[in-house]
Amino acid sequence: MRAFVFILALTLVAAVAFAQQPDVQPPPPPVKTFASSADVAALLAKAKNERKEGQGLVSEHILQLAPYNANLEYRASVAPAAVHEREAEIFYVIDGSATMVTGGKLVNQTRPNPDNLSGTGIEGGMSQAVAKGDFIVVPENTPHWFSAINGSIVLMTLHVPRPVPASR
Repeated sequence: MRAFVFILALTLVAAVAFAQQPDVQPPPPPVKTFASSADVAALLAKAKNERKEGQGLVSEHILQLAPYNANLEYRASVAPAAVHEREAEIFYVIDGSATMVTGGKLVNQTRPNPDNLSGTGIEGGMSQAVAKGDFIVVPENTPHWFSAINGSIVLMTLHVPRPVPASR
């Protein structure tokens, strides 16, 4: 009986000691400051492979240096319109062409997360044909939408956090 009590006490002490150990956090991912053309081609192949039928866009991280994220976006059909309330967004068209609408007002507006609004389209706004090699800057709080995709379009996007003016 003493042996049983001793083993039980030892087990409880070990369990308490183990439970009190601090959680070991995994190290943050290494900062990636370069992506080769082969890296980008592999990301594009992955995005095309992972895209589901009817899915508007697939996004893959190219580079990340907090708070900046450069992403590859593969769009083969029209996706919802968006407004980023705290970030400007820079687009570079790697390949393909589309019609982009900026400004105006979101149609059927929803809030998918605390920092962004989404909609099924845009009323008003300015339409612009965009194609390989073009750059576009969309300021924060500006509705934007690729209203027509000509086959597919591949973009590099960079979200740029911008200060939110204080309420008066």
